[in-house]
Amino acid sequence: MTLVKLQKVMNNEIAKRVFLSRPPEPPPEYLVNDPTNSIFVGITKLFGAPFSWSFANLTNPHIAVVGITGAGKSYFVKTFLLRASYIWKANAIIIDWAGEYNGWVKQSGGKIVSLGKGDFINIMDLSGMKPLDRTKQIMTSLDILTDLGNYPEQKRLTEEALEQAYVNAGFPLAEVPDQSKEAPTIKDVIYLLDEKVQEGTYQYPFELENAVFRLRQFAREGEDYFAKKSTVDMGRLSSSGLVDIDLSGLPDEKFRALAALFILQSLKEKMRMEGWNAAKGIKAFVVLDEAWKIAQDERSDAITVVREGRKYQFGLIVASQNPTDINEQIFSNVGTTIMLRIKFEKFMDFLQGSLNFSDHIRSEISKFAVGQAAIDMSFQTSVQFPEVFVLDRVIGEIPLNMYSITTVEILTQEEMVNPDIKKEFSFERNDLRSRMIQYNIGAAAINSMLAALDEKNRFGDIRLVVEVLVRHGVDRNTVIEWFRSIGMNDEIIARLFIK
Repeated sequence: MTLVKLQKVMNNEIAKRVFLSRPPEPPPEYLVNDPTNSIFVGITKLFGAPFSWSFANLTNPHIAVVGITGAGKSYFVKTFLLRASYIWKANAIIIDWAGEYNGWVKQSGGKIVSLGKGDFINIMDLSGMKPLDRTKQIMTSLDILTDLGNYPEQKRLTEEALEQAYVNAGFPLAEVPDQSKEAPTIKDVIYLLDEKVQEGTYQYPFELENAVFRLRQFAREGEDYFAKKSTVDMGRLSSSGLVDIDLSGLPDEKFRALAALFILQSLKEKMRMEGWNAAKGIKAFVVLDEAWKIAQDERSDAITVVREGRKYQFGLIVASQNPTDINEQIFSNVGTTIMLRIKFEKFMDFLQGSLNFSDHIRSEISKFAVGQAAIDMSFQTSVQFPEVFVLDRVIGEIPLNMYSITTVEILTQEEMVNPDIKKEFSFERNDLRSRMIQYNIGAAAINSMLAALDEKNRFGDIRLVVEVLVRHGVDRNTVIEWFRSIGMNDEIIARLFIK
């Protein structure tokens, strides 16, 4: 016979008992994966379970990372890429809009490709593709980046000139190219169009001249970054370990986007040609950080990589402070979304509407400290538990002597969402020291600044840097010139001193 004992229990005691509600966290078997075939990310907030990421039971290996500047996006990406190289020997190609990863990749023993600072890409290089296919890709890029799509006659003239340039260089248009032959350049295409202008017989001379003008912006002396022989072997890029393609030396957003589109197009064709390899986990991750111009357009090859990447063992990592900058086809098809701190309500509305998480998770995200994250995973099969859970923090392994300085606290809302404005400046310790010595900043001031940043876990506000330097007698003009040397906008520098 069972005895039943009555007991008085207070409401607050009942509330602590989790059997009354489903805990907002997947069961351990979905979080704790084989350490030899998964990437450790951090510890869950609710039950303290170690979370290891694996794409084996997800819809695909693609990842979206969103959060305000300074929330930990690049910290997560760097940690993830390092561990992916350990576990799967995965390569990584970072399409680096602002040069943010340059110092870290250099310190990690990776390869730096600095477009606009000595490296060139010939956008007519074939990389094993048929000339007809490359022509279509170039035309798509011009459609995305210029108004060419609004002028059918100019579009036809440009496409015909591209094809003729390949023919003149000895390439059959519909055949796989001879790798020993050198591809033509945009300058050859412009030459063909100029010849037609000089003949003076074309019935629409204005259309012809505008077609020339549109291409010439990418071939002017000093800005012909895509009209010279390539210094980059695109065929080897996806198997070269850790590669940072630094686009910060290019003059504007249009140039950076053209480079990024060409790289994505070449990588897409490379993965199609290589096919599946049963011995490999992920062959390569491609990182797009704040690349809104190409992550937003539905014609971008970023969308093709998302659709086809899994079967070719390629993963795409898209990072942005503004989730609405990421095309819906990308955002809705990534297997994992990492949400760090989100500041603006409209961004939170977009995420909650897209991922359908609870108000509890929304409240948690708005209060996150640096490195805390909410994770959404799309599993291949239907599951009976919440797919969004909170990570206490990302446990990373960035080299200890990397320092980051942020301007986020002095930026306007418009500047915060402007991808052309750099918001974080990262340096290896010795590189930071040498840069400051070049501007005759004394050892005492440098040491004090480094010590102040050390107290902030090597991540500090730009105002802290100014206060320390001025306190040690560094004059204002020297500080201004040093800020300019690292790429800081003059308007932001002026506002900094006013504040």
